[in-house]
Amino acid sequence: MKKIIIAGLGPGSPEDMTPAVLHAVSQADAVVGYKYYFQFVEPYLKEGCECVDTGMKKERERAEMAFQLALQEKTVVVISSGDAGIYGMAPLIYEMQQEQAAADVEVTVLPGISAFQKAASLLGAPIGHDMCIISLSDLMTPWSLIERRIRAAAVGDFVTAVYNPKSHGRYWQLYRLQELFLQERSADTPVGYVRQAGRDDQQVKLTTLGAFDPEEVDMFTVVLIGNSQSYISLTPAPSPKGEGRKIFITPRGYYREEKQEDVKPGQSIMMESFRTILSEMQHPDVPRWRLWPLLHAIHTTVDFSMEDCLWMDERATELIYNKVKDGTLKHIVTDVTMAASGIRKGALDRLGIQVHCYINDAKTKQMAEEKGITRSQASMQQAAEQYPDALYVVGNAPTALFEICDLVHKGKLHPAGIIAAPVGFVHVCESKHAVKTLRHIPKLIVEGRKGGSNLAATLCNAILTFDDAECLSPGRDI
Repeated sequence: MKKIIIAGLGPGSPEDMTPAVLHAVSQADAVVGYKYYFQFVEPYLKEGCECVDTGMKKERERAEMAFQLALQEKTVVVISSGDAGIYGMAPLIYEMQQEQAAADVEVTVLPGISAFQKAASLLGAPIGHDMCIISLSDLMTPWSLIERRIRAAAVGDFVTAVYNPKSHGRYWQLYRLQELFLQERSADTPVGYVRQAGRDDQQVKLTTLGAFDPEEVDMFTVVLIGNSQSYISLTPAPSPKGEGRKIFITPRGYYREEKQEDVKPGQSIMMESFRTILSEMQHPDVPRWRLWPLLHAIHTTVDFSMEDCLWMDERATELIYNKVKDGTLKHIVTDVTMAASGIRKGALDRLGIQVHCYINDAKTKQMAEEKGITRSQASMQQAAEQYPDALYVVGNAPTALFEICDLVHKGKLHPAGIIAAPVGFVHVCESKHAVKTLRHIPKLIVEGRKGGSNLAATLCNAILTFDDAECLSPGRDI
């Protein structure tokens, strides 16, 4: 019978070859492959078996020779390293069968252990979730397409195996891949790489995406990059004096950040929303004091331009929160009731903080009429008399911001912090420029015309929950 068997030899060691492959090789009348791989099958060949080598980069000639031998009624085994269907001979043999209309030649494929599987087993458990394989060889694929696939893998949060990472003629592509992944993944993302997996000179290394050095990699190396859930752990020590082994683990699901008891449905939804926002931000690798209010602002507005227009003093969130933490900040003043109602009552009760808004107070109305000023200005004057050390939150009126600046300059007000998010067209931008001059007061400012009470309130909530920022667990007080 005319027969071609395409066999994956695995990564190289006899232990990693399947019984089915060993049986096929032992029954072959002819074995076709690259000469380097014959060393792995020679001990199993029957006497008189013909070994045909067409040389490096001669895959098509190899396939043609396989069909010529099969047409001579010989059982032909075409060998590839790893799995023959992954960057191997299987696709080419099937394509040639179609070209030659060789219906009388039976073609079968015997799978093998791929290099990425062997490498993964040596590193720990790095491919526990969705993964992809990318070859950096541009011999048959244009680099522009390879780069698109790299970006897609990075954005899609796939565990990624990298084949053909480097050669004498291709030295910069792996550097580019690292650069692209660092745009989407944390520098702490685990990276493992294995050279000559399963062979005598095997080398296994584990590092991070930021510390990874492409110079340590060659064409015999497989690189594995983790996803956002992957981590490096230490196995238990084999003895009291011994040390455990570092291993690369990717959990089977996206749950590591959710291992918290008593997470309510609303909080769970908010946590998932924050993870989505983080994955879509242009610049997620910013300090926590900036990231935390940004996530809140984008979550409230669904407006990613907040990355550009939310301005903050250095460490402003942290500095204001520290006053909450040490008990010196006990009062918050808002310009309108809508801003006050958006501040989470659970957080206020938990922290022992009171919110005050004088916009509808009878004394405020009287003061505004007598002085010929807006009620927003009058409410700030009233608040300054009662709570000069409060956190001042403005989400509507630019005149309230101007009044805060005036009161600070007169020494009648020294706020713990200012959230400036008035919205509109008249004097809005100017009021925000004015409040920036109060350099000794930590501030969060929504620049330009954008703003609003809901935005002011959510920035306030970000400050009150800043202790949840490290583990990215929003919504505790929902």
